[in-house]
Amino acid sequence: MPPSKKAPYKTVAGKAAGNANSSANLSPPEIAALVLSAVWLVLAALVFAVFGFGGADGALGFLVVALVIFLPVAMIWVAATAARTARIMREESARLHSAIDAIRQAYVKQSLVATAPGGGQTSVTQKLDEIAASQRKTQTTLATFSSSRPLPSVLPPRKIAIAAAPVQGDDGQAPLPLGTTAEEMHPPLERADFIRALNFPETAEDKAGFAALRRALKDRPTAQLIQAAQDVLTLLSQDGIYMDDLRPDMARPEIWRSFAGGARGRAIAALGGIRDRSSLALAAARMKSDPIFRDAAHHFLRRFDQMFSTFADDASDSDISDLSDTRTARAFMLLGRVAGTFD
Repeated sequence: MPPSKKAPYKTVAGKAAGNANSSANLSPPEIAALVLSAVWLVLAALVFAVFGFGGADGALGFLVVALVIFLPVAMIWVAATAARTARIMREESARLHSAIDAIRQAYVKQSLVATAPGGGQTSVTQKLDEIAASQRKTQTTLATFSSSRPLPSVLPPRKIAIAAAPVQGDDGQAPLPLGTTAEEMHPPLERADFIRALNFPETAEDKAGFAALRRALKDRPTAQLIQAAQDVLTLLSQDGIYMDDLRPDMARPEIWRSFAGGARGRAIAALGGIRDRSSLALAAARMKSDPIFRDAAHHFLRRFDQMFSTFADDASDSDISDLSDTRTARAFMLLGRVAGTFD
């Protein structure tokens, strides 16, 4: 077996041997107890030898003599035993504190190595990087991050004006009007798909969620918002903050419409319905210390603001309620409170 693995056992054995030796040796309180006991016994023997038993005869006399001789000795040794026990407890407590400090230092060193620039990454971070890379290749895998990206804005379904009878050219193809982009040739995004995509698929088997997400990703503004929401939610998950764990106080649709109309501060304070103190504290600390997270959060808030201003124009109260219950909306509530949007 390698020396590095044997050394800890030798150290433990040495400590155990040292503890055994220290236990076998007499401590100062025990030495003092021995001396006091011997002195008391000698004094008691001299007193009884000189003055006798004072007429104490029979069983009662014997009991009194025994108490006079041995009760002080017993009290002395009770005190010595208590002192020894206290000393052992102090030693064990110091040893326990040393072990805890060693574990803490080892954890801190490991954390520093894992987070150092150019250093090794944890398996979780590596997995996130791999998934993020695969998302850039295929739009389908983007949906597997069901709670981690927040930024750009999503526009409501755009109405596309199409000529009633397109004229075909000589080559048999219908000409496109000048200025028509490839995105505009896609059918308009249904509002239900838009809201469902902002909530992300629930599980890997959520076929309806994946289908809605794929349709939403074909709409460029919606895809930007989804990508941004996923970025922020991924950063939040690094601190153990997940939207599924949050249970916000839901605001009325009128307050959301006030926000869409440009109201800020106390007038829309009810939108900051996240009350989880640990999540708010972690997000606020990350906002102050991590410039990447801060930029991503502010970018997300701007995109969500732009999206909702357009979304609320022709959305029903039911649509607004459904949107406010999505993971993307919860991220907006959390980061909005941290950024002071509702103050």
